[in-house]
Amino acid sequence: QVQLVESGGGLVQTGGSLRLSCAASGSTFRVNDMAWYRQAPGKQRELVAAITRHGSTNYADSVKDRFTISSDNAKNRVYLEMNSLKPEDTAVYFCYADVTAYGYGGPVGYLEVWGQGTLVTVFS
Repeated sequence: QVQLVESGGGLVQTGGSLRLSCAASGSTFRVNDMAWYRQAPGKQRELVAAITRHGSTNYADSVKDRFTISSDNAKNRVYLEMNSLKPEDTAVYFCYADVTAYGYGGPVGYLEVWGQGTLVTVFS
């Protein structure tokens, strides 16, 4: 069983910054790719930023040049640095991980794991 726990959400004024963190925990696994998604009220969940185990990144156009995703593979953590925040960034932010689970003889399967979400509210 693998769990993701996010932290760092909160209330911030337009133009401000926040840093989200997400930690993966569990037994005998390897995190492959990680990402941040967000879901605003009445809207579908959307990809914000993603990072592969090798460090390649991908961003939604709406956050390019404002948000930065990074990871610490040794600690199974992913971060999202959010700058120049706008009211339209208000959403619940979810951490996502693609995980390889290991058994006694090697890999036993692949999992897609989601965190519980952390609320980011940007006010003007």
